[in-house]
Amino acid sequence: MNRSLLNRAVAALDSFAIETPSWGYADTGTRFGKFFQAASAIDLGDKLADAGQVHRLTGCCPTVAVHVLWDFKKDEDPRAVAKLARKSGVRIGSINPNLFQDQCYKWGSFGHADASVRQHALDHCFDSIAIGRAVGSEYLSLWFADGTNYPGQDSIRARKGRFEECLKACHKKLAPNQTMLVEYKPFEPAFYHTDVADWGMSFILSKKAGPRAKVLVDTGHHYNAQNIEQIVAFLLDEDMLGGFHFNDRRYADDDLTLGSIDPYQVFRIFHEIHFFAADRGKQPKIAYMIDQSHNEKPKIEATIQTVVMAQELFAKAALVDHDALRRFQAKHDVVSAELELKKAFFTDVSPALLSWRKANKLPADPLREHRRSGYERTAAADRTRRRRELGVVQGGSYA
Repeated sequence: MNRSLLNRAVAALDSFAIETPSWGYADTGTRFGKFFQAASAIDLGDKLADAGQVHRLTGCCPTVAVHVLWDFKKDEDPRAVAKLARKSGVRIGSINPNLFQDQCYKWGSFGHADASVRQHALDHCFDSIAIGRAVGSEYLSLWFADGTNYPGQDSIRARKGRFEECLKACHKKLAPNQTMLVEYKPFEPAFYHTDVADWGMSFILSKKAGPRAKVLVDTGHHYNAQNIEQIVAFLLDEDMLGGFHFNDRRYADDDLTLGSIDPYQVFRIFHEIHFFAADRGKQPKIAYMIDQSHNEKPKIEATIQTVVMAQELFAKAALVDHDALRRFQAKHDVVSAELELKKAFFTDVSPALLSWRKANKLPADPLREHRRSGYERTAAADRTRRRRELGVVQGGSYA
């Protein structure tokens, strides 16, 4: 790797940070069940400690996404949570309201026909915005399970109108430094129609909500045939790309570690961002986040895997020679244009990663260092003991 390429890759790594999710460190599962891990987090303190371990080893995960109902106790001062995060070497990141768990949401939250249920959902969002202000969070991250399972069940247009009204109400409550991210998902748990089913719906709803509402792209929330990097390019050009939830999938929303199935797709997404930045003269402000929860892989190890892969692919995408690419595109030299991307993708950026980690006093191999540290064994022993004391049984055993 020549010095010029190494410097470009290192500069890209300097600009890259990615948020980890609190729920990714706890026992979670599928609709069918969950497989427990002795080292999984019991409470928010454990989640933040685990996130701190990931950040100490990787150097690029300074914030932690939190779910309000799962991570904040009733009547708890949010500033105490922010203090707890700082103690673990991280900060509270995006605030995620829970608009799908309460029984009143059986027929929806913002899309519900009953105004009292919509107000219940709004009040929770208003509380979440206030929590965000108290802990210094820039982002309110909204995902909705709203939709219907059968034709004729409800008016699609009426539900759209309810969403518009509620999102505008949320936007009015935002602080000047807060951004509202509106996520979309084509299906599950609603199997006939989902109220915010694709990027176009999120785009329109965000535009109508106000200037601080943007689209959140989850890489798993797409049909297999969709071109995600095209969606990213369109949203960038319209100044409507607010953030990502990164994961990988073979079929749909599979929550697999990033790059485990198709690293070239993630590279292409990052390339569109770098290409946009090259044209505009600066990197766009994007909230890079992980949304994964693992039943089989050890949770911290899976998170480290994802973070390291994200760094590698972001650095690779920064190596594309955009001047050369534009020349090839102008001449309709399709083969050379494609090879320009492939050349960057197949470049070994490990020297740049090693140089960046050395400069930031980080371990050369974060995963190996995590295993060597014994953190997982210590956490498993401590959390098994605490579960016994609390009378909490994981699936009938403490294993």
